[in-house]
Amino acid sequence: MIKNIAIAFLFTFLLISCKTYNVLEEAQPSQIIEDFKYDPAYEYQIRKDDKITLSVWGQDDLSVGSVYGIYNSNEVYGKWLLVDIKGNIEIPKLGTTYVQGKTIATLKEEIKTKLQKWLVNPIVDIKVLNKEIVVLGEVRNPATIQVDKDHNTLLELISKAGGFEMYANLKSVKILRQEGENVRVTNIDLTIMKDIPNQNIMLHPGDYIIVPSKKSKDFDKRISTIIPFATVASAAAILMGQL
Repeated sequence: MIKNIAIAFLFTFLLISCKTYNVLEEAQPSQIIEDFKYDPAYEYQIRKDDKITLSVWGQDDLSVGSVYGIYNSNEVYGKWLLVDIKGNIEIPKLGTTYVQGKTIATLKEEIKTKLQKWLVNPIVDIKVLNKEIVVLGEVRNPATIQVDKDHNTLLELISKAGGFEMYANLKSVKILRQEGENVRVTNIDLTIMKDIPNQNIMLHPGDYIIVPSKKSKDFDKRISTIIPFATVASAAAILMGQL
C-alpha cells in the first residue's frame, strides 16, 4: 500500500514539475517510429557513473582492468575507472581526463595521442563494463542484460530474456529511453505481423523494455510519452505501477 502511494506521489510530482511538456502528449505512429528509428551512425556516449577499463598493450602501469593481461583483472576484482559526477576519470600518468559524452572511438584516439609523448604507436583499448538493457514484465527471465554492441534489436533482447510469457500483452510493449533530463516512452504493437520490420526497433544501451500483462489495464497504448525530469529507472517504476 505504501509502495503504491509513493509511486502515485512520484508520478504526480513529475506531471506538475514541468509545464513545457505534456506527459500524455499524443503522437502519430510515424513519429513513434521516427523517434526510435535505426541510426547507423549511432555510437554509445560515455555517461556519469560508467565503469571503464583502460588497456594499454605491454604497459601494466598505465592499464586499469586490462583485457590484455593473462589474468582476469576487470570488474570481478573491482578494477575499473568510475566516471565521476563531473564526467571525469583518473588515468595513470595522464591524470584527470574529461570523458562524459565522448564515444569509445574518440576517447581511444585522444588517449593514444597523449601517450605518444612516451610510447611509440601505443595500442589502446577501452571498454564500458555497465552497458546494459533492462527487460521487465511478462518475459520468462526479467533481467538486466549486458550488451557489448551499440545496436541491439527489440526481439533480440526479448529472446535473451527467455521470450514472452503466456499472458504478455504484445499490443503494448513499452520502450523507455533517456533523452537528456527527460525519458521518452513509446508503445510497440508486435501483433501487426506485416509491420514487424518497423516494430522490431533498434535499442541502445541504457534502454528499458516493459512487457505488460493482458490482465492489466491498457495504459497509453496509442501515444508516445515524454516524462520530464526523470531517469529511465524511475520512469520504469512509474509505468510498472500503472500496468
